[in-house]
Amino acid sequence: MAKNYAALANAVVSALGGKDNIVAVTHCMTRLRFVAKDESLIDSATLKSISGVLGVVRNDNQCQVIIGNTVSQAYREVVNLLPADLQPAVPQGPQKMTFKRVGAGILDALIGTMSPLIPAIIGGSMVKLLAMILEMTGVLTKGEPTLTILTVIGDGAFFFLPLMVAASAAVKFKTNMSLAIAIAGVLVHPSFIELMAKAAQGEHVEFAFIPVTAVKYTYTVIPALVMTWCLSYIERWVDKITPAVTKNFLKPMLIVLIAAPLAIVLIGPLGIWIGSAISALVYTIHDYLGWLSVAIMGALWPLLVMTGMHRVFTPTIIQTIAETGKEGMVMPSEIGANLSLGGSSLAVAWKTKNPELRQTALAAAASAIMAGISEPALYGVAVRLKRPLIASLISGFICGAVAGIAGLASHSMAAPGLFTSVQFFDPANPMTIVWVFGVMALAVVLSFVLTLMLGFEDIPVEDEAEKARALQTAPVQTTEARA
Repeated sequence: MAKNYAALANAVVSALGGKDNIVAVTHCMTRLRFVAKDESLIDSATLKSISGVLGVVRNDNQCQVIIGNTVSQAYREVVNLLPADLQPAVPQGPQKMTFKRVGAGILDALIGTMSPLIPAIIGGSMVKLLAMILEMTGVLTKGEPTLTILTVIGDGAFFFLPLMVAASAAVKFKTNMSLAIAIAGVLVHPSFIELMAKAAQGEHVEFAFIPVTAVKYTYTVIPALVMTWCLSYIERWVDKITPAVTKNFLKPMLIVLIAAPLAIVLIGPLGIWIGSAISALVYTIHDYLGWLSVAIMGALWPLLVMTGMHRVFTPTIIQTIAETGKEGMVMPSEIGANLSLGGSSLAVAWKTKNPELRQTALAAAASAIMAGISEPALYGVAVRLKRPLIASLISGFICGAVAGIAGLASHSMAAPGLFTSVQFFDPANPMTIVWVFGVMALAVVLSFVLTLMLGFEDIPVEDEAEKARALQTAPVQTTEARA
């Protein structure tokens, strides 16, 4: 049954305290992401009970509402309900600085910046894989213009990633987007890249008597993210010191003259060191634990998705693939994690007596198994019924161990699923094809069997009917089926 997204949007906005309590909204692959003026007005219980909402994640005044693969349709209806001039809220007064608040702020900045870029990164990754397959099968030969153009199309999102990060971060940090892009553009300018190449070869490079560290910024995330955060403060400071009659030319000039050199001399290298340190830490653990690290990640992945922590690995994956051509810890672990959630959902669909839950479980299973989008299965089935989640975690650990022992690695960062399995194929090792499909089959079958063995408390049809009647009597609730 098709969902009534207008009714769903109405119910969600009402549960968030009304349109006047919403100051920002965006969406990622499966979630509506709201920022509220007053978090006390958010009714989480009502949000979770809305038909069509698979789950809710709260963090201070931010609220993520999990919708599933059709989130863009819900987003359009939500936007229609909100004022056209919707502006983000300005924090009222100083907030107490704590480690928890700092950590949450860093995580929020990283997730808020990277989430809008995921479609472009996935699209580019899949085009690069297509070019690789065409060359591997002999359809196109190396150096052929068509192959070169395909490779460039796939590589564009990665090569100019600092510009994309700057644009997305400018929205997040409420600063001028064109200035952020212009400054990030300096870091990937051909002349600057050439200068950095000379510096890497030992040539002394300095700016205004300050030595410049040799750094390659293409394919990086952290430098542009940190730079744009600093830009938000630089812009406000320059705005205060420039006379009104000169703002249209003096203000942007000063901002660029301050921010660009600062990015080149300090922020850029610092961002690279931070990114490299994180990558080194993650893959030192991988080198030390080997296949066990993939197994552990496979078991933890659904829990990381629940907290939003999975996006922390995005810059690390991008940088690792850019430097080595493949990533062998996080991405292989997702194979078992995603498809195990799909297998558990299939078991629920097989065993449940509730037609509505069966419909939800089948749709969630298809999403997880075919496309690697696991949140509908995670929130709509596993978390809801508890024991299927346990089965998925056990299966994810075992399948992660198998993927680690097989040495599987991804050449892309698309969510692992049947449609995207090609990213794990290694042209130099045809057996990777067998291993990939073997792990996928094991994940589905093992989680299916474990879910049946562990069982789950089925949702009685009567309770669902009673809930539907209650929703019909509520002024803003929707009566459409949960998806």
